[in-house]
Amino acid sequence: MTKHKKYWKGLAELTEDPIVDKLKQNEFVEEIPVDTFLGDQNLSKTNTSRRDFLKFLGFSTAAATLAACEAPVIKSIPYVVKPEEVTPGVANWYASTFYDGNDFANVLVKTREGRPIFIKSNDFPSSSSPNARVISSVLSLYDSNRQKEPTKNNNPINWSYADSEIINKLSNARGQVVVLTNTIISPTTQSIINEFSDKYSAKHIQYDTISYQGILDANKESFGQRVLPSYKFEKADVIVSFGTDFLGNLFNKSFEKEYIANRQPKRGKMSRHFQIESNLSLSGANADVRIPVQASEKLNLLQNLYDTLIGISSPNIKLKDIVSELLNAKGKSLVLCDTNDKSVQILVNAINDFLENYGQTIDLTEPIFTKAGDDNAINQLIKDMSDGRVSALIINGVNPSYSLPKALEFNDALSKVDLKISTALSMDETASNCEYVCPDRHFLESWGDAKASFNNISFIQPTIQPLFNSRQFQESLLVWAGNKISYYDYLKDYWSSKVKWSSSIHNGITKLNEKKYSVTKFSAKVQSIKTKTADLELSLYQSNSIGDGAQSNNPWLQELPDPITRACWDNYLTISASSAREYGFSNWNISNGALNGDVARLTVGNIVIDNVPVLIQPGQAIGTVGLALGYGRTSSGKVGNDVGLNAYPFVINNQYTTSDVKIEKMSGEHEFASVQLHHTMMGRDLIKETTLNEYLKNPKAGNEPLLYDTHKGKLAPDQIDLWQAHDHETGHFWNLGIDLTACTGCNSCVVACHAENNVPVVGKEEVRKSRDMHWLRIDRYYSSDMTKEIAEEQEIGSVSKYKAMEIPSENPDIAFQPVMCQHCNHAPCETVCPVAATTHSAEGLNHMTYNRCVGTRYCANNCPYKVRRFNWFDYADNDAFDYNMNDDLGKMVLNPDVTVRARGVMEKCSMCIQGIQKIKLDAKKEGRKITNKEALDSCACSSSCPTGAMTFGDANDKEHSVTQMVDDDRTYQLLDHLNTKNSVFYQTKIRNRKA
Repeated sequence: MTKHKKYWKGLAELTEDPIVDKLKQNEFVEEIPVDTFLGDQNLSKTNTSRRDFLKFLGFSTAAATLAACEAPVIKSIPYVVKPEEVTPGVANWYASTFYDGNDFANVLVKTREGRPIFIKSNDFPSSSSPNARVISSVLSLYDSNRQKEPTKNNNPINWSYADSEIINKLSNARGQVVVLTNTIISPTTQSIINEFSDKYSAKHIQYDTISYQGILDANKESFGQRVLPSYKFEKADVIVSFGTDFLGNLFNKSFEKEYIANRQPKRGKMSRHFQIESNLSLSGANADVRIPVQASEKLNLLQNLYDTLIGISSPNIKLKDIVSELLNAKGKSLVLCDTNDKSVQILVNAINDFLENYGQTIDLTEPIFTKAGDDNAINQLIKDMSDGRVSALIINGVNPSYSLPKALEFNDALSKVDLKISTALSMDETASNCEYVCPDRHFLESWGDAKASFNNISFIQPTIQPLFNSRQFQESLLVWAGNKISYYDYLKDYWSSKVKWSSSIHNGITKLNEKKYSVTKFSAKVQSIKTKTADLELSLYQSNSIGDGAQSNNPWLQELPDPITRACWDNYLTISASSAREYGFSNWNISNGALNGDVARLTVGNIVIDNVPVLIQPGQAIGTVGLALGYGRTSSGKVGNDVGLNAYPFVINNQYTTSDVKIEKMSGEHEFASVQLHHTMMGRDLIKETTLNEYLKNPKAGNEPLLYDTHKGKLAPDQIDLWQAHDHETGHFWNLGIDLTACTGCNSCVVACHAENNVPVVGKEEVRKSRDMHWLRIDRYYSSDMTKEIAEEQEIGSVSKYKAMEIPSENPDIAFQPVMCQHCNHAPCETVCPVAATTHSAEGLNHMTYNRCVGTRYCANNCPYKVRRFNWFDYADNDAFDYNMNDDLGKMVLNPDVTVRARGVMEKCSMCIQGIQKIKLDAKKEGRKITNKEALDSCACSSSCPTGAMTFGDANDKEHSVTQMVDDDRTYQLLDHLNTKNSVFYQTKIRNRKA
């Protein structure tokens, strides 16, 4: 591994902008207006109030005393008749399933006194882990923007009136009746739709917001089945992805667990991952070798790969290593491509067939069912509506008035339909165009089933009584079809003879005994692909937070920093540094570290949008700009409305890349809510990494111990301790280990921490002031190690070599590092607190006593890890922060085991002390030791990590997995030269690449 790598969080740090040093040295970045208070003359002219003066002068005792305030008194009202299953103060857990057309996961839902407050993974075998959006969905339950009752032309009506009118109009419909939904993976829902269709001769159309028609149709032509393949990443030794972000968004499910399963350095081997892409994705950030190219060149490289494998061409220099690796891993490789073009996907199928991957790393006999939409059918529907052939349209689970590229055509055609019914949860863009809105229920209020993959059936059960006068979509169809059975009874009758009902509901998922799909041998005709490269191309992608936009009114997701760009509350054009210079765009940091940038006029075909923010993104392919979908909503709610711009109109012919693109600089600037320079640590070796080959030779590779020269010779920091050590030999000693090799930067832990610990949302303006409140952040570091030796090995010419060395931002390495309170055993914060609000426990934790804190902020200023957060306002009861958690309904999501912090109070990661106390009491009552599984689940971040990168437990218990990590050769502590003796430690990141 190249030594002396330069790590940097943003271009300002790479270019050594003076603002970076200032931000590193100052914990609080807001400027204090000292000049305003100098001299009587200035005092007479100042417009700064005494209140502002004291706010800025928070380090003084007077300001600290005024800033702090006591927590409000909250009165509890007991049950009149206590439900048998509810014990006050004790959580109940329910197994359920999340599916909204864009994400799927098997989940466990935590409820307190009948309120769902937290979602985590259901660890039942073959279950799918939740991502950040799924974990955040618990807040969407308490969204005050939800539709509270059925309406007709925006006027409230009752259900019986709505049903009678709808049934009458359906019965008298002269034209076609159409049911438009997302992909239906519920067997009972499909059965109900079939019964409804039989009664009214209705047509059912499935439409996916993010289309996968290309791969579906390619598999139909290649193998006789229109299904999505099941990828076995855990069996793949070589992974070659042409733009597919399988660690971010693919097939509605998460592949992190399977991907990391074959990347365990201790086993002596790791899969080798090549990523060829335009936008820097999560998959690209985690790749061993990443090759940034334009979208058009990516397809040409794919064709070259096929031609080389079958022996009719020589490999492009960029593919030389890839070809040899694939040929040496037949049956143990995997080739993917993100295009939605059927002919290209057939080419991918041909490559995988040649490499003998079917039946090994790709399985079509046990497919995935989360996408089955038909783009041709939705286009025909628009034509039929426009021609007056559709009399009734029932819409569920999709929002075509927003997400269809031809939304204007759809809305115009929709106006010609007599009966328009939406079953949306809220008055979204499509519901606003419908006569009747018959609101569906949130999945946490619903019964249901879901068959996302072969031979598995998942169940949905309600965890709370319906909050509003809503009704499940399935129930509505049953009523309108004249079926008097309830959906719950329908569901139970359907499955009682097929599965063990009670245990299946309890577990949330059960196995079926199905016959595997029958597929033919590859038989499709492979067409040659030749793509012209344009000067500039647009590549659309899904944000890892907002996704397709369905949950854009969720403030947890809006304030969740993108793992790559580290920006939130926005979408923007991502552009490479070289292209930015060519077109005259720039980004700059103002005095408090906030990021500003230029804006552009974006022209795609005949569509023009002005004032598009431009963000310079290291790793972006030169000649390509990226733009996230899912933003620009106009009928989302108070949080999501008018955030960013709508990119769906740029989806041309169902393709997510286009070459008919122009950008030009406009006057004005955009203010980004970017956290990339916030909480920057000063120190050495924050990220330690090496290669697999080096690690196998020396397990301590990349993790050379720090030694100081002393009068006793070279000594490690803990051998020259100036402080009295804490005794952690007896009792519990809680530690958290983080494996940087396994961390993909998915952000699940960030949202889980947010939900479990009542972390407030502060909004875009406060984020710009470095006042974001996340207890846990994921720092993203870039690095580059282009050297003469590597350039010669890769046969890079001298000009390109020096360009790569001079401009490391063109293709940097990326490393993710979760950072929370390190729970130092020699904590700098503890020694400076004048009121002992922060203290050390006998179990190795750094505690905060909120009602002691007077807000001096000394602790934050003395923390080298920049992990303490100050409550500048009373966020929970302040009209200026009117987010979902702040109204009476939204407060139902708050965890009663965690104090809601008041204004003037400092807060930080508590290592979920409430969870630790619970498992300690449970073990004590049952007279046993705390198990490893209990410890892992007690901490929100470790329980939510899909890859197992975070391991929490008792370092004094040899049976806990964290104990094995403590003494591992890869283990190190952040800023170990400070000798703070952290209870949180990290493991060296290992990449599988040539040294």
